[in-house]
Parts: sequence; structure tokens; C-alpha cells
Amino acid sequence: MLKPAIVTAREMSANARFIPTLRVDWGIVCTGQHVQLTWARYEPGVPYEMHQHDYEQVSVLLSGRLRLTVGDLTRDIAAGDVWFAPAGVMHGGDVIGSEAAVFLDIYGPPDDSVLEFLRTHGESNAGSGD
Repeated sequence: MLKPAIVTAREMSANARFIPTLRVDWGIVCTGQHVQLTWARYEPGVPYEMHQHDYEQVSVLLSGRLRLTVGDLTRDIAAGDVWFAPAGVMHGGDVIGSEAAVFLDIYGPPDDSVLEFLRTHGESNAGSGD
């Protein structure tokens, strides 16, 4: 049975794992039957590498600014802005400005490869702090 969850921003940051190869703090917040919620923090100067995956992604930028590309679209976005990357569509960008970019990703359907990636590539505790 799935359990309800309420997770604070501080808890998401504390539970993230640092991925040295990507230079990102990343963690799974919760996984449901149809969706998975993750949290990520990219420091200034660290690229949000172009990538694609087999699941859909809806994201909300919580803080910072990104020059974001999704498919053929490129825009500068700020806190409160959202994006949608259909399955198989390349997306990524660059942190712009002096503030870290922090965002929530909602994946559908959930993908076990995300948890496996974090287990095999992540270091305990967030690498960057609050």
C-alpha cells in the first residue's frame, strides 16, 4: 500500500545524493503507482546536461534561473516556471546567474532506473548544502 507523504524543502535537500559525474544533488522524494517525484540542485556554472529518457517529465523550477532547451525550444526561465519533456525528447540547459537552480521533476510512469542510478552513482548526503 502506498503511504501519503509530506516532505519539506530541507528534507529534500538533506536526502539528496551528490552525483559526481553530473555535479548535481539529486534525490527521489516519493514514488507512486503512476508518478515519481525527484528533487535536483545544480550550482552556478554546472550544466544540466542534454539527455532524454523513456518516461515523460514535468518540472517546476523552485529557485534560480536556467537557459533551458526542450526539443527545439530554448528559453530563459526563473523560479515558478515549468517545462514538459515528452518521452524521448532531448532536454537540458545551463544555470544562469549566481544562484543555484533547484527544481522538482515529476516522472510518469515511475522508472526503477532512477533509483538504481542514484544507488550506483550517488554519494551519501548532498554535496552542496543549503
